[in-house]
Amino acid sequence: MSVPDEAPSGGPSVRDWRRPATDDWRRGAAAALALTFDLDAESAVLGRMPAAVNDLSAMSHQAYGPQVGLPRILRLLEATATPATFFVPGDSARRWPDAVESILTAGHEIALHSDQHRSLLTMTQTEQEHDLGANLQALAALGVRPSGYRAPNWQLTAATLDLLVDAGLAYDSSLMDDDRPYVIDHPRGQIAELPVHWSLDDWEQYAFLPEPDIGQIIDPPSKVLEIWQGELDAMRSTGGLCVITCHPFLSGRPSRLRVLADLIQAANDYGDVEMVRCDAVAARLLDT
Repeated sequence: MSVPDEAPSGGPSVRDWRRPATDDWRRGAAAALALTFDLDAESAVLGRMPAAVNDLSAMSHQAYGPQVGLPRILRLLEATATPATFFVPGDSARRWPDAVESILTAGHEIALHSDQHRSLLTMTQTEQEHDLGANLQALAALGVRPSGYRAPNWQLTAATLDLLVDAGLAYDSSLMDDDRPYVIDHPRGQIAELPVHWSLDDWEQYAFLPEPDIGQIIDPPSKVLEIWQGELDAMRSTGGLCVITCHPFLSGRPSRLRVLADLIQAANDYGDVEMVRCDAVAARLLDT
């Protein structure tokens, strides 16, 4: 078998710009746990299949998040004094302004999550610019000045990164090349990255909807807790940032909410895990 003399060429890579991860951001903790929630609501379905707006069952499935799941999650976070970050699409902010207000009132961070939860891979840079602008405008109308971003389906592009830096955002949370946060020295400016992973997302564990096909699995909550707590525990020996990604229409259901309660309890019982908002981690990274 012949071996090519050079690696395949392609577009810019974050590897070209990222700094090595350090431990300064942890401030003495063994690891940190960031609970994040994507308030996708109807946009998770409509971004893939606009015609689903006429499917009352699918729309009700998604409305469960802001109507039922979110209030339960906020009560849990308040009862446990746990900070969290909520990534909110513009579509959700316009449909559910009271839900966004409830997050603000509870003192949690609100960040960007695209305007309509459409794949960025199919957009031109101009379309992405309009999408980001609409997301910013929708949150600004509710008094929110976000400092962070998460791409829909975690499909970040080089064009997206350009736009985030140009917009002056402090961080992104869409990439997977580390389990510790790091700084990207982008040619246009600095931006922090708070990495994620599929195994730490409730979508891969709980999402089921026949059409559009957003997932075909319903795992028991006990399995999810085993995965998430196991990863958090292991990160205590590697100095990691455990970014848990949840969706109120999924993790807001009663038995699944217990997973979050048990995970928070485990983190507190360890005694060396810090509960953090994403903006706080980014501020530490960019301050060093």
